[in-house]
Amino acid sequence: MDFIKVASACPITKVGDVNFNISNILECTKDAVKNGAKLIVFPELSITSYTCSDLFLQSTLLNKSIEGIHNLLEDTKNLDILIAVGAPLLHKSTLYNAAYILFKGKILGIVPKSYIPNYSEFYEKRWFTEGIGITNKIIDLPFQKDIDFGTNLLFSCADFTFGVEICEDLWVTIPPSSYLALIGANIIGNLSASNELVSKMDYRRDLIKNQSARCICSYIYSSAGVHESTTDLLFSGHLLIGENGGILKENKRFQRDNEVIYSIVDIFKLNAERMKNLSFRDSTRMLNMSPKTINFSYEDVVLKEFDRYVDKHPFVPSNDLEREIRSKEIFNIQSSALAKRFEHTGLKKAVIGISGGLDSTLALLVIVKTFELLNYPMNNIVAITMPGFGTTDRTYNNALSLCRELGCDLREINIVKASLQHFEDIGHDKDIHDVTYENVQARERTQILMDLANKEGGLLIGTGDLSELALGWCTYNGDHMSMYSVNPSIPKSLVRYLVRYVAEKESTSTVRSTLIDILETPVSPELLPKDDEGKITQKTEDIVGPYELHDFFLYHFMKHGSSKERIFFLAKNAFKDDYSEDEIQKWLDKFMWRFFTQQFKRSALPDGPKVGSISLSPRGDLRMPSDAAPWK
Repeated sequence: MDFIKVASACPITKVGDVNFNISNILECTKDAVKNGAKLIVFPELSITSYTCSDLFLQSTLLNKSIEGIHNLLEDTKNLDILIAVGAPLLHKSTLYNAAYILFKGKILGIVPKSYIPNYSEFYEKRWFTEGIGITNKIIDLPFQKDIDFGTNLLFSCADFTFGVEICEDLWVTIPPSSYLALIGANIIGNLSASNELVSKMDYRRDLIKNQSARCICSYIYSSAGVHESTTDLLFSGHLLIGENGGILKENKRFQRDNEVIYSIVDIFKLNAERMKNLSFRDSTRMLNMSPKTINFSYEDVVLKEFDRYVDKHPFVPSNDLEREIRSKEIFNIQSSALAKRFEHTGLKKAVIGISGGLDSTLALLVIVKTFELLNYPMNNIVAITMPGFGTTDRTYNNALSLCRELGCDLREINIVKASLQHFEDIGHDKDIHDVTYENVQARERTQILMDLANKEGGLLIGTGDLSELALGWCTYNGDHMSMYSVNPSIPKSLVRYLVRYVAEKESTSTVRSTLIDILETPVSPELLPKDDEGKITQKTEDIVGPYELHDFFLYHFMKHGSSKERIFFLAKNAFKDDYSEDEIQKWLDKFMWRFFTQQFKRSALPDGPKVGSISLSPRGDLRMPSDAAPWK
């Protein structure tokens, strides 16, 4: 079970009218089933309503609540959905604020509220007793015997495990959900009745985001609505569904009708994140709680409609402001890391090969920013353009213009003569445009750069990016090698936005125009001869496939350890308007083959800073055998 559709609901209620409340809870539940949800969470004490006050001490209300639960069980016994609903529980003369977990006509378990607020506008201790510390209890109700009761209950079906806490439990120093997550819950439900105050909404949302991140879980929050008593307080019916630090779905508060929100939770991703996060695993050593797991089985867990948003460009923020902030942060990381390397080596010069392409442009911009930080003169940046057989006027002129505009020490070394000599030395026909033809040029350029760095007493800066490393789209001991690399964890899809950020926010008009033209130039190593019109003939994406697809594949393969089948499923949903399923499958096969067969190049990478959550450094994030068989 990779995915499960969940729901958070706020029904219309009448204070103390159990039959009315049950009818609306049932209506919301049927709506959830109709929409394919397998779990629905209702507000705290929703069967009676939260604001009954001293009516909770009346046997009439308590008896009606138990009858209402019985009726709800009868009405939902044929529905394939797990229901978490709030109601009081009287047990051995003690009253608890509880969550009842219902499934197919039975109560699977009852979870008491651990922490009872009794400050400011809250005075729940007038009626209810804390459930903290209650574990492994068994209780009877008139219509069902031997019901599990406690704060350590987990409700599990396949890879999905559900735990419950109630309102105030989230606000305490160590919420019960922290323990529930550590004993196995990957989805937490919070049945709440949180009154509305100015700005409380933001605090509540932040709590849910942060707790779902700490617990690496999905967090389903349901709060009582506007139909509670407004004697002193107003409730807004705030509904949220969070997942690992983000909000998947949130409603507009203050609704006056029954409301249910839905989202698909990625259980596979949550479990994968927990497996990778060793600190999460080590935290279990602090546990003094053992789970009581109650297993159940759905009739059908197949999603009838996959409507979860899948980001086509997971490395690139979709929001303009966030993208600008991220770009600035990335430049700070790259330039600060490079500055440290210059300070450590004591070198004052940088050497870089400039092709007029995106990667070398980004690397040059990072060097410029670094030299600004260190107060080094810009003419200490030795920028070398090395035209070869496939160099076009467009990339050549862009390289020259950019270096001049930035004040670099621009030099030109044509590699055609040296390459022809090398073809002759190794007995290669210059008219055979094979991999040898291409790699001779790449290695000639690297040799020039390395030797020139020695001569100038400078640091050779590599330009290759994360996408190229993933695909092995670099020449071993050619552009694959440098003395320090600044782009090794920047995917190609993000390189464009970083260059565009500098063009729009941190450059003069003349530099901007050059950068814009570089952005509009097709990606190419320019190692094959240009056409009769002097244009690029070798376009990388025609050979290896679209970089936006490969970056998508890489993200899900590395971030969550996704299988090839799962990546294909996500890709066909994300790119359904852009590529056919056959195209996606073709390039996914290509990605897998190249990723596995090119590890030997990644095993010999120069140093370079990790920028995002994914890196292929053999010293940090990826220790992979070079001889592993490609996955088919």
